Amino acid sequence: MRFLFWATLVVLVLVRIFLTKPAYPERKRVRVTATVKEEPIKYDYQQKLNLRGLKVFLPKFPEISYGDKVTVEGRVKEGKLEDAKLVSLEKSRGLLANVRGKIIDFYKKSFPEPHASLIAGVTLGAKGEIPPLFWKDLTETGLAHVVVASGSNVSLVGGFLLGVFTLFFARRVVIPLILTAIWIYAALAGLEAPIIRAAVMGSIAFSAQALGKLSSAWRALLLAALVMLIVKPEWARDLGFILSFVATSCLILFQGRIEKFLKKVPDILREGLSTSLAAQIGVSPILLVTFGQFNLLSPIANALVLWTVPLIMAISGTAGLLGLVAPSLARLILYLAYPLTSWFIFINTLFAK
Repeated sequence: MRFLFWATLVVLVLVRIFLTKPAYPERKRVRVTATVKEEPIKYDYQQKLNLRGLKVFLPKFPEISYGDKVTVEGRVKEGKLEDAKLVSLEKSRGLLANVRGKIIDFYKKSFPEPHASLIAGVTLGAKGEIPPLFWKDLTETGLAHVVVASGSNVSLVGGFLLGVFTLFFARRVVIPLILTAIWIYAALAGLEAPIIRAAVMGSIAFSAQALGKLSSAWRALLLAALVMLIVKPEWARDLGFILSFVATSCLILFQGRIEKFLKKVPDILREGLSTSLAAQIGVSPILLVTFGQFNLLSPIANALVLWTVPLIMAISGTAGLLGLVAPSLARLILYLAYPLTSWFIFINTLFAK
């Protein structure tokens, strides 16, 4: 039965991939209407969106946000929409999108740049708010993954809530609450491939706990990949999807071994360094082939800042939610993150090429 289950999933994935045809004819002019599911990336004079499998570049204004509904028109060429024109823009009225927007605005009003965008990125994956020059430095130092919501964010949310909820509720109530919170956070952070992968894996792990069964990391990772590809087969060609699964696989394979090898490294740096080195084993060749660049000092830069991420996320997440009802008090809490973001920015500047 177990073999039949996995074989069925693999067959479904293959069928979905091979039967999924390009949605748009090459070099034809099309009009696309879609809700923005990923945070747009803002540049000096333009903004980049991913709409229904197409990369779309539009003028910087009017600004488009996660959750907005847009209609664009242009000519399809190699997965891009050339000469794209914004036909209509309907700002999001969804509850989660509005909450996300208010939290990001609170960060921007409380801290100068790039501190505000760093906090928004670490906490909610709001990479669209990051200044272009700061983003360039993050890419060069190999720290860009830290300010894009990923599996570590979901793990932190799940672990934190597990500790809090078990103080007040029975275990049979705690797991459904955590699963609900994980998917609410995934929606707040933008339903991109790494976040969905982490949410699926987290859901499997916590459900296994509720059923009293041990959850294999490999089975959870494979199940997450197959389910995601059945739902959205075009992710098989998505770089973010590929990097997410490769990095997670390398963490499962190598992190424990590397951490033992680095046993003489101070505790505050050991986990970050071992995590970074393990992930880079698989990710670095892909980045080198795709973008033609890789910073050899990236693991060191990661080790020096990764310890700040859980603290920044805990402080800014708490302050962001409190800021919805008591901004003044929330701002006092948020100030606790300023030394941490200052250290992060200093390291990023120091290691940038």
